[in-house]
Amino acid sequence: MKLVIAYIQPHKLNDVKQALYAAEIHKMSVTNALGCGQQKGFHETYRGVDIEVNLLKKVRLEIAVNEEFVQSTVDAIITGAKTGNIGDGKILVVNLERCVRIRTGEEGKAAIG
Repeated sequence: MKLVIAYIQPHKLNDVKQALYAAEIHKMSVTNALGCGQQKGFHETYRGVDIEVNLLKKVRLEIAVNEEFVQSTVDAIITGAKTGNIGDGKILVVNLERCVRIRTGEEGKAAIG
């Protein structure tokens, strides 16, 4: 079992969701996030004052998948989120030690579905 965590541009969320649905991946958690990477933010002038904005809006996706769905999940996220520009995001794949479905008590692969 793996947990796929992706940070993407907010305006690409619908494209990523459509790509995931096409890959038969329907379960995900979506959270608004702030962060910066290679973009390093930008400068903005507000009422004559120069402001450095270095935490940019991102969307964090968390998707728990069984081993056989890891690559298709990563590929779907790339398909939906890629623009070719700096700031497209990152995908992290981490081991998931245990998963328990609260409603039934199922564990492991059966709990992820």
